[in-house]
Amino acid sequence: GAPGLSLCGMGPGRHRAGSFVSEPQILRRTGAKGMNDALRHWDQRFDREDFIFGREPCEFLLRQRPRLKAGMRALAVADGEGRNGVWLASLGLDVVSVDGSARALAKARRLAGERGETVSFVEADLLNWTWPVGRFDVVAAIFIQFAGPEQRSRLFASMKAALAPGGLMLLHGYRPEQVALGTGGPPHVENMYTEELLREAFAGFEILELRAHDSTIHEGTGHSGPSALIDLVARKPGGGAT
Repeated sequence: GAPGLSLCGMGPGRHRAGSFVSEPQILRRTGAKGMNDALRHWDQRFDREDFIFGREPCEFLLRQRPRLKAGMRALAVADGEGRNGVWLASLGLDVVSVDGSARALAKARRLAGERGETVSFVEADLLNWTWPVGRFDVVAAIFIQFAGPEQRSRLFASMKAALAPGGLMLLHGYRPEQVALGTGGPPHVENMYTEELLREAFAGFEILELRAHDSTIHEGTGHSGPSALIDLVARKPGGGAT
């Protein structure tokens, strides 16, 4: 087979609002047919009428609006029910939204359709997906704290590789203090981010913003209340971006 998964032709001109990429070839490569226990767990969590994390983008992403321009190619990682990917599409970005849960993607397609936005959805086990390389101007990873240290290293490497030179990494998540708060995220301290961890993980990138803060958020029932948060905006070297 081909060494990578081509996403050519997945832009707004080729797909209607809320399109879903489900060719058997892609499903074989992503391992989506043989979902593991973790993916089944998320399918069960998302199997409800309401949106666990709400329908609106996270506050961190909203604050990045000045950095985002129509026509940028964006990858929304573990995008769940689509709140962040659909919002990016509303700004005129060419968005690929990837998640491992078929139930979440069904809701994301519905949200995109309701808002008349075009998003290319891909069902994939992110740890077994053949990630595109050098393809995106923006990679947004919002609350991907299901990943422990070993998985996190693999995901970070894949996300960095997916960015084109000069591309932006937008990462938002919890700090270790979040576990005691219990207002969202898994009860695993090792899954959380520290400033030191992110500086090391994105060494070589230009750090535009790295901020640890305590804020109260209301994002559905899944993320609600006082939260120990951390934000990273980093630019991949090259590309001549400003």
